[in-house]
Amino acid sequence: MVGDPHGIPHPIVWIGKLIARLDAALLGEFPAGKADPETRDKASEHRKGLLLVLIVITLTAAVTAAVMYLAYRISPAAGVVIEAILTCYLLAQTSLRRESMKVYRELKGGTIESARKAVSMIVGRDTAVLDGTGVTKAAVETVAENFSDGVIAPMLYAAIGGPVLGLTYKAINTMDSMIGYKNDRYMWFGTAAARLDDIANYVPSRISAILLIAASAISGKNYDASRAFRIWKRDRFNHKSPNAAQTESAAAGSLGLQLAGDAQYFGRIVSKPFIGDKIRDIEAYDIVRVNRLMTVASFMGFTLCTLAIYITYLTAVR
Repeated sequence: MVGDPHGIPHPIVWIGKLIARLDAALLGEFPAGKADPETRDKASEHRKGLLLVLIVITLTAAVTAAVMYLAYRISPAAGVVIEAILTCYLLAQTSLRRESMKVYRELKGGTIESARKAVSMIVGRDTAVLDGTGVTKAAVETVAENFSDGVIAPMLYAAIGGPVLGLTYKAINTMDSMIGYKNDRYMWFGTAAARLDDIANYVPSRISAILLIAASAISGKNYDASRAFRIWKRDRFNHKSPNAAQTESAAAGSLGLQLAGDAQYFGRIVSKPFIGDKIRDIEAYDIVRVNRLMTVASFMGFTLCTLAIYITYLTAVR
């Protein structure tokens, strides 16, 4: 509910800086000539990418465990406070809503340039070529897709293994977002990060989609749970990633929108299949609608995780 506080050191930022330094140290500069696959040592780049993954995961888990251990050694109260703060850092629901709503406000009261700038903060595609519809669709897709890896997945991992497992998951997700691209630089170096992210998100992405479908049933007349379920079953694999289309398809079905399709990344057009049926044209207010759906589904997920922890506790004390 509070969201990420500004001006306070953020562990995910630290993880990102570690990844960037290891990227520079292991892969180094990237001259234009290296774009030619024939001049590159693919096996070496694979090994270096795997080494980066192992270092980041090990350091993240070890440092978090050490912080937790020291906090609880000081006192149980200090341990609970530190654990709560670290867990709060994992959940991006409020921050995702806040940033996507900036796009909505710029679409309604700003210029197309300001809307493009706002959406560029939360998407990886080239935004300079987007019109108002493209900006809106990008924002809706981002909220739908990041509901899983920004909210439900870290929530589930934290419920299972506390901040240690939760931050380890966020490290995996951050590596994928930084080096998991299939571009010239990261084609082989980023493979281990991308594959591990696919594995880590496999179950959470499907749980997230089910939560969106369930939330559609109680969120009001703008949402259709039966259509969300039908589109999810049909389009949940309409993406190169086995996980990305899970939540997008559920949200597209719920709202009656057609999402995805071709998009431009790093100056190149990337062909993507459509997700959902075009029941109606997308509009700026769909950013508000998808955020409401995400919020309801987030609290449903939180409630289920809390109940699961409580039941596990009762079972243990018996």
